[in-house]
Amino acid sequence: MRPPLVNFRRLSVTTPWPLVWAYTLAVVLARLVRLAFRLAVGAVRHWRAWPVVALLLVAVDVWQTFGWVPHLLVAALTTIGGGVWWWKGRESFHRRIVLRLVSWWRRLWVYRRQWHEVMTLCGLVKKYDQGEKVPELLSVTCSDATDEVVLRMPRGQNPEIYHKAARDLAYSFGTRHCRVFSRRPTAPPRSGGLAWLLRLVDSVRFRDRPRHLRLVFIRRDPLTRIVAPLPVPARPDLAALPMGLREDLAVYNLRLLATHVLVGGATRMGKGSVIWSLIRALASDIRSGLVRVWAIDPKGGMELAIGRPLFSRYVDDDWSRMADLLDDAVGRMRARQQILRGKVRVHTPTQDEPLILVVIDELATLLAFLPDSEIRNRIAQSLGLLLTQGAGLGVLVVAATQDPRKEIVTVRDFFPTRIALGLTERGHVDLLLGDGARDRGALADQIPTTAKGVGYVLLDGQPEPARVRFSYLADDVIRDLAATFPAPPETHPEPDPIPAPAPRSNGNGRRSSTRSATPKQAAPLLPPSLVDALNLTPNGNGGDPR
Repeated sequence: MRPPLVNFRRLSVTTPWPLVWAYTLAVVLARLVRLAFRLAVGAVRHWRAWPVVALLLVAVDVWQTFGWVPHLLVAALTTIGGGVWWWKGRESFHRRIVLRLVSWWRRLWVYRRQWHEVMTLCGLVKKYDQGEKVPELLSVTCSDATDEVVLRMPRGQNPEIYHKAARDLAYSFGTRHCRVFSRRPTAPPRSGGLAWLLRLVDSVRFRDRPRHLRLVFIRRDPLTRIVAPLPVPARPDLAALPMGLREDLAVYNLRLLATHVLVGGATRMGKGSVIWSLIRALASDIRSGLVRVWAIDPKGGMELAIGRPLFSRYVDDDWSRMADLLDDAVGRMRARQQILRGKVRVHTPTQDEPLILVVIDELATLLAFLPDSEIRNRIAQSLGLLLTQGAGLGVLVVAATQDPRKEIVTVRDFFPTRIALGLTERGHVDLLLGDGARDRGALADQIPTTAKGVGYVLLDGQPEPARVRFSYLADDVIRDLAATFPAPPETHPEPDPIPAPAPRSNGNGRRSSTRSATPKQAAPLLPPSLVDALNLTPNGNGGDPR
């Protein structure tokens, strides 16, 4: 039998046993180092569990030494102490004990138990190298109304993916709403002798983690009830004026300093709640004269006339006077430019130079529907100057409108701060809050008509809109507010309006219109004494009849 031309047998080389042992030892050491590193990272990440582990070890040692009696004694003392704490400080007990227990329970039972399944079905799991990359659940913090879930996104994802999957995530975890937030953490200001050490700790604690994402699940809607009027601040902070409540039951504070505010919403959706909540927050400064409110109500006073004592200037029945008021605001702004030029960049309200707040209840009426085009153009030009130059000079504009379209509200883009209440069309949300606002959770077109005063706002440093309900002020509350905090007399009073000439009869029983009325005679060019001395007559020829 002839031998084969090619030998297909595998070449085997005997490995020396010292090399085998060295390789095995290296693999074992690498696995041990990796395990130790993971344990160290887990211990640092879950440092709050150290006291619990130490307490369990001590409990086991005491049980082995003394039996169950010490444990029963500790349980009785803990129960008594907890009862006294709940009796004397129910709010702190609820925040530090009850909510933490709820957070622990919901983390294990609601989220951890079905995390992998929900992430997979919602399309948030990435495939890589014959394996899966699942978003990592980091923490769960519960409040009375919300669950805040912090996760770490796998590589290859961004927050927009979670915005699109927000509704699926909400219903998968048994809620109706899910908000997605990706803001940067900000460290608090530090001062004192150990400020350098605290800043060093904050540089690690509050460092920017772009892959960390917050999912806020709304367990129950706290905004279904009407928000009562908030207390009037004794010293209002223009950077944080209390206006209403957010979904997480925190107070929503509006930043009015150096900005203009545009409120958009359909009819009877609560635009008046925003305006009166703002005026209530400024009531103390209105009474002291640090803030002067100039109000324009094109609806004939149906909204703002009830609080007339709060306003330094007020117009609701004359288009030309409305234009004059805005012209006067521009004049005050120009005068301040001459005073503050080269000194400061942001005006600080004083008694002599107060903050002027121009409040317009229905802006579309002035910009699009006035019958007089000349007055309409005057108003548009004055508003354009105020909105482009008045923020830093302390002449601010707060306006409300039903239709935020650019062809109706031509100056819409000059309002840095915008509030979207219930709107009638889907496209109006992005027109008011910016492109993509609805995809990021601002469902203003889905607010029911029963939820008046509910809207979406943009918070500082956060691209995602927040849901807010503004406080509601009844008529009696507004009257009491106006009686308690009336505005002092205006330092530059408004000139008295010139009455229109009365219509005259033309002899046939009909009254002539004001257009055909006799014009007012011009004042004489020469004083009366000089006219008498020269014996001038209206025909210019003295006493000569020729």
